[in-house]
Amino acid sequence: MTPKLRPRERESIIQSLRSGVTPRTGMHYIQVGRAKEIEVMIHDLDMVAQEGSTFKLIIGDFGAGKSFFLQLIRSIAHEKGLVTMRADLSPDRRLQSSNGQALNLFQELTRNMSTRAMPDGNALNSIIEKFITCARVKADETGTDCSVVIKELLRPLNDMVGGFDFTMVINAYWKGFNEGNDFLVSCANKWLRGEYHSKLEARQDLGVRTIIDDSSVYDYFKLFSQFTQIAGYKGLIILMDEMVNLYKIHNSRSRESNYEQILRILNDCLQGNVSGLGFVMGGTVDFLEDPRKGLFSYEALHSRLAGNVFAEAAGVNDLSGPVMHLDNLTPEELYVLLTNIRNVFAYYKEDDYLVPDTALSKFLEHCSNKIGEAYFKTPRNTIKAFVDFLSVLEQNPDIKWEELLQGIKITKEESDSLSFNDESFNDGQNEPEKSEENDEDALVSFTL
Repeated sequence: MTPKLRPRERESIIQSLRSGVTPRTGMHYIQVGRAKEIEVMIHDLDMVAQEGSTFKLIIGDFGAGKSFFLQLIRSIAHEKGLVTMRADLSPDRRLQSSNGQALNLFQELTRNMSTRAMPDGNALNSIIEKFITCARVKADETGTDCSVVIKELLRPLNDMVGGFDFTMVINAYWKGFNEGNDFLVSCANKWLRGEYHSKLEARQDLGVRTIIDDSSVYDYFKLFSQFTQIAGYKGLIILMDEMVNLYKIHNSRSRESNYEQILRILNDCLQGNVSGLGFVMGGTVDFLEDPRKGLFSYEALHSRLAGNVFAEAAGVNDLSGPVMHLDNLTPEELYVLLTNIRNVFAYYKEDDYLVPDTALSKFLEHCSNKIGEAYFKTPRNTIKAFVDFLSVLEQNPDIKWEELLQGIKITKEESDSLSFNDESFNDGQNEPEKSEENDEDALVSFTL
């Protein structure tokens, strides 16, 4: 059966691939390979949906498909009734800080909160209103005031950090929603998104004594996971990409504090201290294995994240642990991927194919001659070049694909993880300058 591809989905897929980013919609039209990895992640998502927890580091080279895989996990999580939050780390977004970077990450995650009904983000209001609807139904059945029912439903949160104020804010949202007070609803939203910077202002608007800040971000992840379950969802999956930005932090103390936060998350998830909560993080091999600046430089993480020696001895990939190394796409899988992209261009109509099957083989052969095995180990640039190739042929039907192929330049995907010259990765603390003899990171500005 020929898939029905809408023009909007087609354009979204093509434009995303051309830009070297992951499409937000229509991923199933181009997905190939990764069958074992997907099977393991489905098992982990099922555990979260059954009030369990999971922690996974998705490790691969630049351009190997980590972001695409995270987006695929996000789509599967929605199908299983889970809420997702997704963000990319950057110099001003990190897990732990004292200058607002952790709060920036929290704000980005809440903006990108999504469900199956709202896959494009901004689903926080929808989740709250679903909870309020359940509370109103129960209030009508029992003849009780809705505010009382809300407090009763959220009673389990009172034992958690910030739980009491969280309940007060949800009640304020209900009051504003019920009375048509948009200002009160807006204030509740502002608090839940971590946009208050003054406790006094929050107390005046909502009557609460605390606000979400850098030090409490992780505690509110746990609160949100419990709240989503009370609201009728199966749990919460938090996806974070570009973890290599933690590896790039100049200040060793700041970098270690972020690694300590990862250790805290890892321990909670693997020891069962949280329920209905999962973390999936994407990073490079350097971020994980560098003995000087990577996660392995932090001994407690090294012991927990070290590979399975028996799997290494057998030459296989153990996918069940907290670290999942993405296997390279095989040349055959990459051929299927190019076939899928050709199908997207032609709306799956064979008569509208821009190039024959022979052109796909010749294109891969051309890539192999230009950059060697990198064309399927880190396929992003290969895919970008193929989309550009088809775009030119689509706009200029008189051009022969054989002639055009010879002029295509393919570049090898380069990692910038060894470059630390950007001052924006400094943690912003005005530390006294350390001497070179005492500075364990004295060579961080060295660039290969």
